[in-house]
Amino acid sequence: MALLTDDNAVLVQIVGAVLERSEQDMKDVLVVVDMQKDFINGALGTKEAEAIVDYVVETIKSFDGEVIFTRDTHAQNYLETQEGKNLPVLHCIKGTDGWQLDKKLECLKTDAMKIFDKPTFGCMALAEYLKAQEGLECVTLIGLCTDICVISNALLIKAALPEIEIRVIEKCCAGVTPQSHKNALEAMKMCQVKII
Repeated sequence: MALLTDDNAVLVQIVGAVLERSEQDMKDVLVVVDMQKDFINGALGTKEAEAIVDYVVETIKSFDGEVIFTRDTHAQNYLETQEGKNLPVLHCIKGTDGWQLDKKLECLKTDAMKIFDKPTFGCMALAEYLKAQEGLECVTLIGLCTDICVISNALLIKAALPEIEIRVIEKCCAGVTPQSHKNALEAMKMCQVKII
């Protein structure tokens, strides 16, 4: 049985302080993907997208960490772009009502929360921002659409940060269709994204 000497007591205090500081330095990030009016009840809205809004709100309210939003952001010439030629539905045109975050989410946004406007499915700037964060432990993604922008960002972040846990909350996501939602979740599982 070891006696606790003054030297041991100091060592115990130092180790405790280091562990406490390490836990405080650890950072979790929640990425809220494209919870915009056009994807919820606008040009590309679905009943599945409408059904997740309250879950997303509760997740943001209860999240202990940094919250980041992304917005799908297109210009007036959207239909001339490659995406527009493959999906010829005007949506998320910068400055329009459909481009805005859903009102239930907009009221939760603070000045400290970052928004990344992205012209395509995945957001390289978001991945680079996360890569620069010290003490990052986990990135959790929620939002729309599971099978397009959520999966694109999850895999982009996983590629940029292979040792960081990447999570997707299933009940806080919706796909273009229920089947494509399920397919995207399975694909992410295969790439070691944790589905919760």
